[in-house]
Amino acid sequence: MQKKYYYIYIMCNKHNTVYYIGITNTLDRRAIEHKWKLNKNSFTARYNICKLLYFEEYDNPTDAIAREKQLKGWRRDKKINLIIKLNPTMRDLFE
Repeated sequence: MQKKYYYIYIMCNKHNTVYYIGITNTLDRRAIEHKWKLNKNSFTARYNICKLLYFEEYDNPTDAIAREKQLKGWRRDKKINLIIKLNPTMRDLFE
């Protein structure tokens, strides 16, 4: 049986002004859903969330959910500093 992974991720709009934190078990599929605005009424579609800036991988869904909740509780500047440690130019990691 293939091991299953869970991802928390941070995406933003092209101007890096609006951030979104989410969780998924298929990061590629989820990033595409955001980029292509598959749910037209969603927050990510409304604010044009299209760049994958940061992600972490977990093998336990409970740990991933706890981390997502932790990051959602952080102030904006703390989230940006986390992103910059991994991705200093804030480029789209999906490309």
